[in-house]
Amino acid sequence: MIRLTLPRLPLRVPPLWFSSSATVCAAAVLSACTTAPALPAAPDYTPKPYVQFEHADWTRDAVIYQVNTRQFTAEGTFEAAEAELPRLADLGVDIIWLMPIHPIGEVNRKGPLGSPYAVKDFRAVNPELGTLDDFKSFVDTAHALGLKVIIDWVANHSAWDNALLEDYPEWYARDWRGDPHPPLGTDWSDVIEFDYDQPGLRQYMTEALVYWVRDVGIDGYRADVAGLVPRDFWETARVELNKVKPVFMLAEWESRDLHASAFDATYAWTWKDTMHPVARGEANGGAIWGYYLNQQTSWPRNAYRMIYTANHDQNSWDGTAPEIFGDAYEAAIVLAFTGEGMPLIYNGQEAFNETQLEFFERDPITWRDHPIEDLFRALIDLKTETTALHNGKHGARMVQVANSAMDDVVSFTRSDDNGGVFVAINLSDTALAVTLGEGAYDGAYTDHFTGETVTLSGEDALQLPAWGYKVLVTGAGD
Repeated sequence: MIRLTLPRLPLRVPPLWFSSSATVCAAAVLSACTTAPALPAAPDYTPKPYVQFEHADWTRDAVIYQVNTRQFTAEGTFEAAEAELPRLADLGVDIIWLMPIHPIGEVNRKGPLGSPYAVKDFRAVNPELGTLDDFKSFVDTAHALGLKVIIDWVANHSAWDNALLEDYPEWYARDWRGDPHPPLGTDWSDVIEFDYDQPGLRQYMTEALVYWVRDVGIDGYRADVAGLVPRDFWETARVELNKVKPVFMLAEWESRDLHASAFDATYAWTWKDTMHPVARGEANGGAIWGYYLNQQTSWPRNAYRMIYTANHDQNSWDGTAPEIFGDAYEAAIVLAFTGEGMPLIYNGQEAFNETQLEFFERDPITWRDHPIEDLFRALIDLKTETTALHNGKHGARMVQVANSAMDDVVSFTRSDDNGGVFVAINLSDTALAVTLGEGAYDGAYTDHFTGETVTLSGEDALQLPAWGYKVLVTGAGD
């Protein structure tokens, strides 16, 4: 065996100034440097809000008032509706929502005047309602009175004779024959559905939305069948709109994912679907508590849910609010304004409208004085003045108060550092005397409707007529 002897080489040590925070050198021992693995970041357990944007400040205590312009006045015009704005401001509402203001398609039109939701031109106004200048005047007057204006936007479909079909045929969904078609599963034969896989359509719609906010001055939108349009379209549009000014966005849909980055408010259809059977005697107070429990546990804290006892669809197709709710009507209104949610008033409700307004032709509201207007006014005042009743995270949670008739009587408190309310509503057709269980409600209150002082201790029976209610108010320190 031949043994080889290799010459000993001097150990070369890299100078220390070559080292970095990520490199560890064994200067006197090793001839190489190794990189130390980065330590994993510690988990962040801080709760993160689901809603990723801030609502405009003016939405905190807002009440919405819907205007069906065609039926709102005898003239059915923007100019005539503008003359009614001081009355609405005096009533105390905050956001005026107008049904679609655009020209209506004539091809496959339904009825003599057609549906406002069959839009022929997204950048024009329906000449039956007035001119663009008339509408701008309406918006300016509303703003001068401290009101905000939103308009209905129909992003899912257009009229058959909208110029977009000829100019951009690829923007429309097609059936197996290659023809445009109404939205699937509907009887909306007067409209055809868009295809939101088309980037050009998305850009056109977004720019049209921005136009009405930037150039005309409106404050947001109610999005018709919002869930039939991709969510990411609405999220992109919301970003572009907010570059102009803070807007309010209401989705005609009931889905929590729309709240993350697109919409301030969604329809509380479940509340309506629960209250109608209660009013008919087919369900009770436990059912409505089921709705509020789901709201508190499954929906974002800062999601506005729009609560309504009437709107244009319900009025025209299901029945009038007095007909649907019967003797429970006032009780339902009180719950809509004192429970969690953002209330809506449909035009004519303050006049106790008992007519199902025609949808495709002129059918002006018959206006009259009625005591129910005083109820709306009192509840709007209460919501405005009581921070615990404000919308979303700006208000307080409902805290259930047990009572001796839980199947029939909904009782709860909502309170914050500024005070709050105790509410009890009899959701039955029988007069009841109920005693209250334990809870943080003891103390002196003022009856919001009578001005009387009421002391609650849980020992005395609370007298509630059939479908009756008590709304008691306390201030901070009372």
